[in-house]
Amino acid sequence: MLRIILFASCVLTFNLYCAQKIPNVSINTINGEKLNVSTIDSSEPVVMSFWATWCLPCMEELNTINEKYEDWQKETKFSMYAVSTDDARTTSKVKTVVKSKGWTYTILLDPNQTLKRALNINSVPYTLLVHKGKIVYSHVGYSAGDEDELLAKIKECHQN
Repeated sequence: MLRIILFASCVLTFNLYCAQKIPNVSINTINGEKLNVSTIDSSEPVVMSFWATWCLPCMEELNTINEKYEDWQKETKFSMYAVSTDDARTTSKVKTVVKSKGWTYTILLDPNQTLKRALNINSVPYTLLVHKGKIVYSHVGYSAGDEDELLAKIKECHQN
């Protein structure tokens, strides 16, 4: 009985979390333009990857996605945002890292971690998939192959 209650509780928590909407928070792009993330068009899937320059798994994840990004774009439609959570001390490194890595997706800066806190994100890397205004998938950490699961979830959005 206890297992059933725990399972039901987990399913309810998961469903409530997945129904969470993107908060009404404004942060800057790497070019200094203000963007309210709640206004990002999510009629097509939107990937938001939270990262930091000091986070090696973050770099590995974003580099792997970057290697596959062009092929993924040919396969399915989606937008990609890499949200730097670097603070005021390390945010100056973001442009250099992005340029050296050749990342072509949109880079957002969250130096006060306003968006990160609003989404209750505790650690990076943290990846969200947003579709039709709601978070439909999230993943903490990175292991090789996680990007394949992300692509599968993006494709699922197109089926719904």
